[in-house]
Amino acid sequence: MNQILHIRKETPDDYPWIIELTERAFKTMPFSNGKEGALVEKLRKASTFIERLSLVAELNGQVVGHILFTPMSIENGQIQCESLTLAPVSVLPEFQNRGIGSKLILAGHQRAKGLGFNSVIVFGHPGYYPRFGYKPASFWGIKSPVPLPSEDVFMALELTPGKLSGVTGTVVLPPEFI
Repeated sequence: MNQILHIRKETPDDYPWIIELTERAFKTMPFSNGKEGALVEKLRKASTFIERLSLVAELNGQVVGHILFTPMSIENGQIQCESLTLAPVSVLPEFQNRGIGSKLILAGHQRAKGLGFNSVIVFGHPGYYPRFGYKPASFWGIKSPVPLPSEDVFMALELTPGKLSGVTGTVVLPPEFI
């Protein structure tokens, strides 16, 4: 039987399942705080929420993954650079390691660029995100707003080449993340 993966915008009917899916996806992660499902709910209710950047992956009609991009800024004094943060990306444990998360990330990047966004910031695994072009945010002089266990978990990606050139400062996350 062929398995057909479809990436689409989430709908209100997906909301309860996405919370459960997210909690199940992060349950076994050592860095999980157990609040990733609640974070998705808070971000969805925020005034900055962009429906078109909350995507699900359906495999043969079953939602097995979700990704969310949220607007944020990089600030240096009076200078602000608008960007996005990628968080969270979730795939049901029984469907992980099949490329679903990668397809969600790439589709999200494409949609974000289509909406006029030029960059994405992520706090994530340094062995995973570089395959999508992410580099340590320090490469551009971008600083984390929170203490990190290691600087290499804080990364940035230019959706449009050169758009982070000359951008320095500290990321200002939406209050829902705090």
